[in-house]
Amino acid sequence: MKKALLIGLGIIVLGLIIFSGVRMYTKSFSPEAVAQITKTGLGINVKYSRPSKKGRLIFGRDQDNALSPYGKVWRTGANEATLIEFQQDVLMLGQPVKAGTYSLYSVPGQSTWKIILNAETGQWGTEYNDGKNVLTVEVPIRIRHTVQEQFNIYFEEVPEGVNMILSWDQTEAVVPFTHK
Repeated sequence: MKKALLIGLGIIVLGLIIFSGVRMYTKSFSPEAVAQITKTGLGINVKYSRPSKKGRLIFGRDQDNALSPYGKVWRTGANEATLIEFQQDVLMLGQPVKAGTYSLYSVPGQSTWKIILNAETGQWGTEYNDGKNVLTVEVPIRIRHTVQEQFNIYFEEVPEGVNMILSWDQTEAVVPFTHK
């Protein structure tokens, strides 16, 4: 009985070591990052992972083997689902969002993107449950003149609040936030 218990514990420990190793391995290709802003009276923190282009087609048609095809839900980063935390109630493109933490998903398109806030957090990024969506808005994109090799999220201050920019390859989705 004792021997079986020790073997069981050994298997669990070995599994945790392997899981940690795999996680560290994937994070080496898409490192974790944080984007945050507090200057404008809006407290927003985004925790995400940064995949790289590596010569691949990032956004495009499904039949062209784009990494993130138009019209399909994307985890907006890599690895675990991207988390966005609001320290106070805000407006996202004029729609109310309560303070709290959400998973951030997006649906890239040729001229606009859908941005999705989802109540489920802590899951692997590809485990998307649309039944937990809290808000979906459509935002404009802009074209970069240079290629952004690694996915990046950053904030731009604007007179009314801030824009969260989702930037990768030659595409930037512009997500506006204002005070509620």
